[in-house]
Amino acid sequence: MLGQQITNGARIRGMFVFGSSLVDNGNNNFLKNSIAKADFLPYGIDFPSGPSGRFTNGKNVIDLLCDHLKLPLVPAFNDPSTQGRKIIHGVNYASGASGILDDTGSRAGNAISLNQQLRNFEEVTLPDLEAQMGFRRRELLPEFLFVVGTGGNDYSFNYFLRQSTANASLEVFTANLTKILSGRLQKLYRLGGRKFVLMAVNPIGCSPMVMASRPGRHGCIQVLNKAAHLFNAHLKSLVDVSKHHLPGSNFVFVNSYRIIRKIIRNPVPRGFKDTTSSCCEVMCLE
Repeated sequence: MLGQQITNGARIRGMFVFGSSLVDNGNNNFLKNSIAKADFLPYGIDFPSGPSGRFTNGKNVIDLLCDHLKLPLVPAFNDPSTQGRKIIHGVNYASGASGILDDTGSRAGNAISLNQQLRNFEEVTLPDLEAQMGFRRRELLPEFLFVVGTGGNDYSFNYFLRQSTANASLEVFTANLTKILSGRLQKLYRLGGRKFVLMAVNPIGCSPMVMASRPGRHGCIQVLNKAAHLFNAHLKSLVDVSKHHLPGSNFVFVNSYRIIRKIIRNPVPRGFKDTTSSCCEVMCLE
C-alpha cells in the first residue's frame, strides 16, 4: 500500500534521505568528536556486513524501502567513496542525534543538522548528479523519492533538556519546529523534488535510550510520547497543506508512531517477544 501511495504508477529512480538515527545508514561513522555512533557490535549483528553505522541490529527502514522499490541500498553522503556513479540512485544524508533545529545535535558532540544536510544535497550532490546523468536537476529530481525522518531529537535532546526552551510551551515549540520543517521542504521542492515521504516521530517515551536512563522503572515516559503525538498531528497537517500549495507534488505521511505503539502493546502476534529491552547499546545524553 505504501509503495502504491509513493509511486502512483510512476518510476522511482532512487531516493534522497534526510533525518536522524532512524534513517542514518552510516554518516556518523565519519564524524569526529561524536558519541552518536553505531559502528560496533552488537549493532549490525543481523546486517550482511556487520556494524555499518545503522542504529539497529539489521536493516533500517530506508533499506527496507529500497528493497520494496527494487533499488540498491542508498550510500551515505559522508563516505568518501560516495561520488560519481555511486550517487545515481540517491544519497543518504541523515545523521544520528540531529534534529530540525541546528543546535539539537550538540549534546552528542557533533551531528549534521537538517539544514546542513540540505546544503550538502544542494551544493555537493546536485552538481555531481547533473554531470553523471547528463540532465538538469528539474528533469531528474521528479523521479527521485525524498524521505525525511526527523523531529524526535528536538524534544529528547533539546526541548526537555535545555534551559533556553523552558519558557516556551510545548505547543509553541512544536509549531516552530513544523514551520522550520515546512521551509526545508519548500526548499527541496524549489530545487525540483516532487515525491516526498515524511516519517512520523516514533513513541520516543518508549525508546531504548529512555528505558536505559531509568533503571528499575517500568513503562514509557508519557510526556515524551505526548510531544511526539503533538508533532505528528502538526506533521500530518503539513502534509495535507503541502499537497495543495506545492503544485505537482506528492506527499505521503507514514504514521510509524501508531505502528510501533501497536507492536509494544501486543508484540507476540506481530513477531516480537521483548519490547522493553534494546537490541544494542544505547547512547545516554545526560
